[in-house]
Amino acid sequence: MLNVQRGCLVLADIAGYSEYLSGVELTHCQDVLADLVGTIVAQTRGSLRLAKLEGDAVFCYGPDGTGDGSMLLALVESCYFAFMGRREHIRRNTTCQCNACRTIDRLNLKFLTHHGEYVIHQVAGSHELVGRDVVLAHRLLKNSVTEKLGFRGYALFTLASVQRYSLDPQALRMAKHADSYQDVGEVIGYVLDLEARWKEEEDRRAVYIPPGKGIELDQRELPAPPAVVWDYMTSPQKRPLWQGSDRVDQRNPRGVAGVGTQVHCYHGAMVIKEEILDFRPFRYLTFRADWGKTVGLMGTLLITMELTPAADGGHTRVSCRVVHERGLKQRLLLPFVEPRLRSVIRTVMDNLSRLLSSPPDEHN
Repeated sequence: MLNVQRGCLVLADIAGYSEYLSGVELTHCQDVLADLVGTIVAQTRGSLRLAKLEGDAVFCYGPDGTGDGSMLLALVESCYFAFMGRREHIRRNTTCQCNACRTIDRLNLKFLTHHGEYVIHQVAGSHELVGRDVVLAHRLLKNSVTEKLGFRGYALFTLASVQRYSLDPQALRMAKHADSYQDVGEVIGYVLDLEARWKEEEDRRAVYIPPGKGIELDQRELPAPPAVVWDYMTSPQKRPLWQGSDRVDQRNPRGVAGVGTQVHCYHGAMVIKEEILDFRPFRYLTFRADWGKTVGLMGTLLITMELTPAADGGHTRVSCRVVHERGLKQRLLLPFVEPRLRSVIRTVMDNLSRLLSSPPDEHN
């Protein structure tokens, strides 16, 4: 009997590749493609499962229960930002004058995100996803988004995925879009302009405590990829599992976690308040923290949690750095509260390390 599953279906497709391929040297363009596809796959590791590499596209899926709307959007945006960053790095640093290297900026990245049913079919020792929704997701890669909206780099979320992951198209500034297909009729979706988001991120002032600045409270390697660590650090459902809080409430201006998100962590009668100031999925986040009596009269602090993938891709180096936010009083007090801060951070990071080392079914 077929085991029908439900989940998220995500296709990341390198836009403009066919045109790019027709005018460049084959050897170099294959190197470029392998580099960019590898960047996409690395970003999805731990958050989605790789179904198949399809030439210039990556097909991934995630069974229900493996992520929420905030994580899905963080994944899509982080993949796009990593792709664009890698593309620009190749363009700026190459000394090769071949067409493949000189025209790499013609390439962009588009996503299709759908939610539906699928069956995992075993073929010759490997698995393949089949089903009507799998076919539909692939069909939707051929759409009129660029012609109608002018977007080159974008994410098209079907109505099914928007509803399943409780995404707010208006808050996220998504454009409504519809295409008709002969065999399935009209399909409605919402489109996020990722190229515009990339430019916003490039222009936005970073709030980041670099290595060597402030006080490094903890640094360690955790036994999970950056996407998984990020999920546990930012999910209000998962944070109590390792922080020891009774509950975590989160208010998100865009409907998903990001800059401006307000967090309240409840520990008995004590409430720890946080505001996210910088949010770079799977890389780092910086937040303002008011830890109340935990650090006495210290007041608010700025904390950066930075994630760096280990060479094997399956582990993550996490660094926690803190600075005082303002004033002579805070600067003088910080050395005195440092031992308490360090103890708190190391305790919760020990908890997180143990949690990530345990089987997934024990994470509840």
